[in-house]
Amino acid sequence: MESNSPRLQLLPQPLPPPITTFTAAETASKTSKKLALLPLVFLIFFEVSGGPYAAESPVGAAGPLWAILGFLVFPFIWSIPEALITAELTTVFPGNGSFVIWADQAFGPFWGSMLGSRKFLTGVLNLASYPVLCIDYLKLVFPVFSAGLPRYVAVFVLTLMLSFLNYTGLAIVGYTAVTLGVVSLSPFVVMTLFSIPKIDPSRWISLGEKGAQKDWTLFSNTLFWKLNSWDSASNLAGEVEDPQRTFPKALFAAALVTCLGHLVPILAATGAIPPKQEDWINGSFADFGEVIAGKWLKVWIEIGACLSVVGLYEAQLSSCVYQVVGIAKLGFLPVFLGMRSRWFNTPWVGILVSTIIALAGSCLDFADIISSVNFLYCLVMLLEFASFLWLRRKLPNIKRPFRVPMGLPGLVIMCLIPCGFLVYVMAVATTTVYLVSAILTFLSIVWYFLINLCRSKMWVQFNNAGGQLECEDYPLDKLF
Repeated sequence: MESNSPRLQLLPQPLPPPITTFTAAETASKTSKKLALLPLVFLIFFEVSGGPYAAESPVGAAGPLWAILGFLVFPFIWSIPEALITAELTTVFPGNGSFVIWADQAFGPFWGSMLGSRKFLTGVLNLASYPVLCIDYLKLVFPVFSAGLPRYVAVFVLTLMLSFLNYTGLAIVGYTAVTLGVVSLSPFVVMTLFSIPKIDPSRWISLGEKGAQKDWTLFSNTLFWKLNSWDSASNLAGEVEDPQRTFPKALFAAALVTCLGHLVPILAATGAIPPKQEDWINGSFADFGEVIAGKWLKVWIEIGACLSVVGLYEAQLSSCVYQVVGIAKLGFLPVFLGMRSRWFNTPWVGILVSTIIALAGSCLDFADIISSVNFLYCLVMLLEFASFLWLRRKLPNIKRPFRVPMGLPGLVIMCLIPCGFLVYVMAVATTTVYLVSAILTFLSIVWYFLINLCRSKMWVQFNNAGGQLECEDYPLDKLF
């Protein structure tokens, strides 16, 4: 291996006293608070979906039946396999940004860097969509935010405010996510209860209005966007109490809340209201709430939508910034990018960089943001699936506190189905999405070689500049 590679090497050498987690988790002060199970569940929930807000499009794109089947079947062919893989690899590599090590250990430092940079770009582009989505809901109550300068100012100010909340600390963000999750889901519980007397089950099997065009690209992109990013939780592993035990439990609980949080409101609304596909657009759940229960429920859903966006933004930003911390610790990024605030012990440089990129991305159209995020995420997940399978073959005896209960042939089959969907999502992308993704991929490649040049010339300081992670970061006696 070249001396400037930051790759983790499993070489026999004298060991320090055993520890159970990455030192990346210990870069926080000894007095800093770790994430417990319940806050982690809701952070994962917000990293994945944040509730049924913006999930109306599949009904408008393909009709009630296909939307119901989509939210019923898709978790089994996509969400559960992704969550299982995340649970296994996170318990083996329980540190911030650990998926970089997945690709690095499987295929080398170049692919580790490519996975890290693409994953980061996916995250910050997602960040850009959330303030835009929040303003889309607010404009229903305050039309001044519909367009022009007031809209841009509102997106800018909201982005800065949400980033500052993240700066105050992950423990605060975690319990804030619990509160936001309960409040944002509660109006849909009420809407479901009010809709029960009005439900006509025959409406659930409707394929949509006659003559209405099916938009399968919108249908698949929305499903994918609302039910992916389970692996993002691995970025927080270094900030979690007992990640080997906590992560599998949190992923299972978050998966249950996420799936029911989409399926139940769609069943309630489609069953209680005659299907009109043109009415099913982003933000229409608020209008359905008014039809089912009254104006008060519409306002409640709109408030819940704004609070859900806050949770989405905080969870995604946390994932991005702690990924930066982890990657800097591993030596793929300069040390200064992982610097923490002396007041709140939060990665302020990562928060600043992520916020600036998110503000730039918010200038894109909402549909282009989502499509570009999905395309980059497809590239990320293809590499993650390949890394998972290769590590099972390459390191069969490594300790796995949580293990997907299948042999390698079964795992290959489990991964092939979601991989087929990934290829489909990439195939139906627009020219704009191809162009954006190509530019970002090119920049990721340039970034890798630029970082290697900076390391070799010693222009900036890196961790593990000798090319190997320190043994205390990852003790061999804990691997096998």
